[in-house]
Amino acid sequence: MNDAGDFSQEALFEGDFSAVGEDVGYRGPVACAAVGITYRQLDYWARTGLVVPQIRIAEGSGTQRLYSFRDLLFLKVIKRLIDTGISLQQIRLAISHLRSRGQIDITAITLVSDGTSVFECTQDDEIIDLVKGGQAMFAIDLAGVWHDIEGTLVELPTNRADEVWIDELSQRRQARRTA
Repeated sequence: MNDAGDFSQEALFEGDFSAVGEDVGYRGPVACAAVGITYRQLDYWARTGLVVPQIRIAEGSGTQRLYSFRDLLFLKVIKRLIDTGISLQQIRLAISHLRSRGQIDITAITLVSDGTSVFECTQDDEIIDLVKGGQAMFAIDLAGVWHDIEGTLVELPTNRADEVWIDELSQRRQARRTA
């Protein structure tokens, strides 16, 4: 497997994102609330390249990452896979596969797992054939993830890419340096 940073997150989630502008981003705490993960998880996944924020990466003390709607979709899928017991190593492989697929219509994809591997299904009969094998499986409908994220984001604040946001700790550090 290549370095996780080599994959483009744009490939899976192309299409009309008219509800969310391309310059609209979500800070880490908002992304965590929308997806249901801890800030520690979010930070680790960004540092290891699993999901790198597409709007703005953190550059030095006091800067904030801004995650796109596409990033939140990936984060939610990862969260759901973790909740079902899939290892982070398998999740990395699944996410890189999804990125390499270049799917335009995300709502046509369902992820299925036997608890060890993750499979992509784009047709209903594929799921039936997989289940007939006798393995216990679960599915993640990416259209459902999409709608879940959209519904959660309605109530959460956004930031524009050109906005500068400085937290209280950074303001204190800045004041000390200039004093």
